[in-house]
Amino acid sequence: MVSETFINLSDEKKQKIAHALLKEFSTYPLAKAQVARIVKDAGIARGAFYKYFGDLKDAYGYLYSLAMKEVHMGPPTRLKEFDPEFFYKMTVNFIDQTENSIYFDLIKLHLSQNQAFIGENEKQKDAFLNLNSQVWAAMVLTHEAIDLALFDKKNKAKILKRYHESLCLLQRK
Repeated sequence: MVSETFINLSDEKKQKIAHALLKEFSTYPLAKAQVARIVKDAGIARGAFYKYFGDLKDAYGYLYSLAMKEVHMGPPTRLKEFDPEFFYKMTVNFIDQTENSIYFDLIKLHLSQNQAFIGENEKQKDAFLNLNSQVWAAMVLTHEAIDLALFDKKNKAKILKRYHESLCLLQRK
């Protein structure tokens, strides 16, 4: 978790640290990331890093939350009923924003390696399990479509077309 000390830093100092985190976590998977490289790039002492973050996972969580705030449209759990067009538009927007974001490499590493390394948080896991079956299936399709589209740009249009068709199949008549 991010410490109060970090939160109280100047915006300039926080941005410098965030930039160093982005460089590290966009280049190396979490399992191979090093505090030494981060503190060198940020120009801070190793002790300061641990004063700001409990460990590398905390620092990664902080940075990944910044990325998601920039590119994510928000959870579809606020839907009263399943809407395939909403899911499709939300997903296409997320993919487009991710591809044009400074966080693109970070998100790709997250999907390919870090997601399995850090696991799911319990609150998110519980919310996912409590979704109705249509929304749950759409969420599974959405995550797979995002993963496929970001890693296979050549077939992105085909992937998104199949994703849209699959969402429409989920809608009850």
